Amino acid sequence: MFEESIIKKKIKKSKKYIEMLEKKRARSQAALVTAILSNQTPGDEDVEYFNRFTELIEAERNKMHGFMKDLEDLKK
Repeated sequence: MFEESIIKKKIKKSKKYIEMLEKKRARSQAALVTAILSNQTPGDEDVEYFNRFTELIEAERNKMHGFMKDLEDLKK
């Protein structure tokens, strides 16, 4: 039971972290969309920023899915 609550807290923390990263990524995404809509080449900084946050989000999601699998295994 104690392990279950620890894993649930880790999942909740991961979800909050992903939300924060997605908000930061949205800023660079807006810059990319604006550049594309105005037929300009997006700035390298914006592209790198977007890619970096996308990588961080994917890594955190994978970690969170691992926690969810651990929770499922624990309930069995």
